Amino acid sequence: MSTVDHHTFVVERDLPGTPAHAFRFWAEPALKRRWTDCHPEWTVLEDLFDFRVGGVEAKHWRMPDGQEMTFHARYLDIVPGQRILYAYEMTFGGQRVSASLATVELLRADSRTRMKFTEQAAFLTGGDGARRQRIGGTEDVFDGLVELIRQDLAGGQ
Repeated sequence: MSTVDHHTFVVERDLPGTPAHAFRFWAEPALKRRWTDCHPEWTVLEDLFDFRVGGVEAKHWRMPDGQEMTFHARYLDIVPGQRILYAYEMTFGGQRVSASLATVELLRADSRTRMKFTEQAAFLTGGDGARRQRIGGTEDVFDGLVELIRQDLAGGQ
């Protein structure tokens, strides 16, 4: 009996502006931090960002209760303004909790960009609750991305 929960999910968002503009929010470290640093109460212990094919993105946090969490990704494919493909793993308390393959597609839709994020995940612990938390967290962070891009285009950085 397998204890791995395999799940694929898709999150789509309409982003203001062009795919090239939206791509910047994935590729530029300062812009990416603005929408992914969503827990100001967590202490950042490691922060690496090497956005290129073969490059690594890694975060290591300590939460207020002392627990530690990591995100470690390797970029597998990047087509500027169009596509990003990366594999990543997450740990909690020193134990790997999931491993995923994620694809970001940025598609022109009139004067907007249709972002399609597909994640193929293997949850190693936490079952249904971990899956629901990941999907909900992903949706929330992408809602923040939409708002950040909207503010940026309105000149309100």
